[in-house]
Amino acid sequence: MGLIESHPFCPESLSVREARALQEQLAPRVLRARPVRKPVTLVAGADVAYSRQSKRIWAAVVVCKVPGLEVVATAIWADEVRFPYVPGLLSFREGPALLRAFSLLELRPDVVLFDGQGQAHPRGMGLACHMGLCLDLPTVGCAKSRLVGEHKPLAAERGARQWLTLDGKRVGAVLRTRTGIRPVYVSAGYRTGLEMAVELVMATCTHYRIPEPLRQAHILANRQRNAEE
Repeated sequence: MGLIESHPFCPESLSVREARALQEQLAPRVLRARPVRKPVTLVAGADVAYSRQSKRIWAAVVVCKVPGLEVVATAIWADEVRFPYVPGLLSFREGPALLRAFSLLELRPDVVLFDGQGQAHPRGMGLACHMGLCLDLPTVGCAKSRLVGEHKPLAAERGARQWLTLDGKRVGAVLRTRTGIRPVYVSAGYRTGLEMAVELVMATCTHYRIPEPLRQAHILANRQRNAEE
């Protein structure tokens, strides 16, 4: 794909105020995009690991083939964090390194799972939405914690779900991927719908709480960090 030095939708030198304004500007592009319809055979997971000693970050992408979930491609990029930690602005902190990792992939996934929010976001522009727009790839957000919204109590069985709503609008789902284990918070990203997002997360969760492509990306990012530190 060629190394991405900088992306106009994810510049590296913005203030917090400018970053929020850019999210508001880009959000309508996500909402207008039509969901993908083609069969999904290659699912990527993207995650990062942060240095315990510096501002260094490792961004990892792992592509798995479905339904077997065997790993068929990986990419990793180490970089410096240039944006502060601000809830709701994760894409400006992790996005530049993630985009560079994606540029090293030798194949193009059908859909990407991100460890973060999609449309379940104050401005409808979580990490999955933002990265999907930059990459022009269908994306899904699968977060370990809730950023916005409310939901009804969730049953304990695997597959139980409740819709996550914000201002009366359905923005995501609270999903139990393992019986008796804490749920994950799923939302559509770019060119995906909420039903598709939930189905994909369930289809790629095996013996663990999080989808296997995301779990493998988490392992790869942490392994590389540990090796370099």
